[in-house]
Amino acid sequence: MEQPDPTLTRVDPQDAAEPSAPLDAAAPPADDVDDEARERALRAGLEEYELEDDDLALLEGEGLDDGGVDVEAAAPVLAVVGRPNVGKSTLVNRILGRREAVVEDKPGVTRDRVSYPAEWSGRRFTVVDTGGWEVDVAGIDKRVAQQAEVAIDLADAVLFVVDATVGSTDTDEQVVRLLRRSGKPVVLVANKVDGPAVEADAAALWSLGLGEPHPISALHGRGTGDLLDAAMRALPTVSAHAVPLPDGPRRVALVGRPNVGKSSLLNKVVGSERVVVDDLAGTTRDPVDELVALGGRPWVFVDTAGIRRRVHQTTGADFYASLRTQAAIEKAEVAVVLVDASAPMTEQDIRIVQQVIDAGRALVVAYNKWDLMDEDRRPFLEREIEQQLVQVQWAPRVNVSARTGWHTDRLVPALERSLESWDTRIPTGRLNAFLGELVSAHPHPLRGGKQPRILFATQASTRPPRFVIFASGFLEAGYRRFIERRLRETFGFEGTPITISVRVREKRRR
Repeated sequence: MEQPDPTLTRVDPQDAAEPSAPLDAAAPPADDVDDEARERALRAGLEEYELEDDDLALLEGEGLDDGGVDVEAAAPVLAVVGRPNVGKSTLVNRILGRREAVVEDKPGVTRDRVSYPAEWSGRRFTVVDTGGWEVDVAGIDKRVAQQAEVAIDLADAVLFVVDATVGSTDTDEQVVRLLRRSGKPVVLVANKVDGPAVEADAAALWSLGLGEPHPISALHGRGTGDLLDAAMRALPTVSAHAVPLPDGPRRVALVGRPNVGKSSLLNKVVGSERVVVDDLAGTTRDPVDELVALGGRPWVFVDTAGIRRRVHQTTGADFYASLRTQAAIEKAEVAVVLVDASAPMTEQDIRIVQQVIDAGRALVVAYNKWDLMDEDRRPFLEREIEQQLVQVQWAPRVNVSARTGWHTDRLVPALERSLESWDTRIPTGRLNAFLGELVSAHPHPLRGGKQPRILFATQASTRPPRFVIFASGFLEAGYRRFIERRLRETFGFEGTPITISVRVREKRRR
């Protein structure tokens, strides 16, 4: 067991004349007094101190936030398809009413199929952004086109986007044949019609044989209301493809530097090529959600873009991808930070771990590419972990190979341990009994000839666990860290950050 700092156990002789702390006086060992009786006694002692309104609200249990994350139920699916750089992601953002999909003025920014919940005229639906579909392509472009084809198969209706300023191309003709084979309702979108002068170009798209082209400007919003009305007529009331999400799937964000294997791990967990994987670093741009059953329970895994550097140092698509990754972390409940075990750990790895902690999410550290690590590298890795991740020794560690699937079965138990700690609430009486014994054995060091006293403590929230300590004086950061270490030793809290805040309160003036 970890030994406390010797300064934390120092007792000044003058303390013998001091009246004992309220916590010590009212908190004999937990097996001698009922927890509820202990809590009532300590609460009564607080009445002698000046308390603010939010103190009273906290003590009465008001406003406790357990950080639940809602997951959207199933809805009809509307896929947005077309060749590269016709404005699909811009249209998706216009439908959503916010800049959600990554957009840049060059082709090939979107690569995976990405789903977003949307609403129009009181109807809920899911809009799916896709990468550009091209003919006779290879490598990453071929995999992007395959994902677009999967999106068509899983959609209830399709928005086919064509650049009206260019007109129909051979690739557009190929997409039309693909759509006809699918048998799905199709709404033809003539994009980039920024004014009346381009209306004639939009009318020329009748030649595609998909019915009336709807002229719009996704960038400026022109005509998008009429387009969505047409899309709602094409969408069925009940989806033929979307499956209602079961109750309570836990959300898992896969985060890390570019090319550490996040997409490969998701594909291995799902059991199919759900997201595009390529040796090119930074393949993923938009967060990709996937519902999967593991260990007898549902999970929503979210593949995210690799975090290259600080957000303000990125530009273009990488800048918006970094913002989406941060949002994905905040929407998740637990984050799996992937680290490349075959290469030296970097400052960026440490920063990503801290990003998850700052967001208050449960944490699992996965060392990927274990199969690529030679024996000479192993002692260096262990030393890096000891030195650079010393502040997160509480996080479960899993050594995996996303490429081969080695030890990926150990991921779910680690996630469950972290989430259980993230959800843990300690009864107030038991918490104060623990602190009473801790303070008796290791009192706070003297500050300016006085010793701050812990009056009362309560757990303000879970997800992550947050504790509030009422004290008669300031508690030093070292002593708060000592309390955190002992909390982890006594109650577990494996895989979750915990925060301890101190409220200094003075006695009422008589």
